[in-house]
Order: sequence, then C-alpha cells, then structure tokens
Amino acid sequence: MDNKIVLIILALLLPPVAVFLKNGVGKDLLINVVLCLLFYLPGVVHALWLVTK
Repeated sequence: MDNKIVLIILALLLPPVAVFLKNGVGKDLLINVVLCLLFYLPGVVHALWLVTK
C-alpha cells in the first residue's frame, strides 16, 4: 500500500494502523501505540512523521 493520501488520512484517524501499514510490526508501531494510549495527539504527530518521511 503505497498511496500516501490514504496513509495520511489513516494517520489522522487511526495512527497505529497507518504506522502498521507503512512499517509493519516493530518498534515504531510499539512507540506509536504507547503515544496514542498516553495522549492521542503525539501518536498522530508520530504517525504523520513516519508516513511522510
């Protein structure tokens, strides 16, 4: 799945799903899930950063 627009929309709505589709299961997904559990906005920022880099 290489469609960046879909990944950006997913990063805004469901950040861990976007990170999973971009990088798979790994440390980035774990970091994003923790950030989303602590507070939603850092998880969104992290997901957007990973999707757009």
